[in-house]
Parts: sequence; structure tokens; C-alpha cells
Amino acid sequence: MGGISERHKEIKRRRHRRKKLAQLHGRLKKATVSEKAVIAQKVRNLTAGAELLIERWGLAESSR
Repeated sequence: MGGISERHKEIKRRRHRRKKLAQLHGRLKKATVSEKAVIAQKVRNLTAGAELLIERWGLAESSR
């Protein structure tokens, strides 16, 4: 009957998103220009506030 509540699902999604963004941010340091464009696209697919993150990480010029 029970199962996982909606609150726990959202917390799980947030934790996964944070972990994935940290991994992408770590890969960004060694990335080439084309890899930066791929990372920017992955960030856009992952989160709603992607444009703010892309601007903060300095990917704005490489993602266009």
C-alpha cells in the first residue's frame, strides 16, 4: 500500500541532480571547446535553471 512518498522522490531527484552537476563541473576543467558544448547541452537537459549555471560556469560562449 505505502511505497515511496512524493516528497522522498523529489529529494532523491534533487540529490541525483546535484551529484550529476558536480560530476559535470569537475569534467569542465579539462574539457575542450567541443566537450564544453556537450556539457552545456547535458546541463540544459538536466535542470530547469541551466542558463544560470551555464553563465556562472563560463559556458555561455562555447555552447552557441
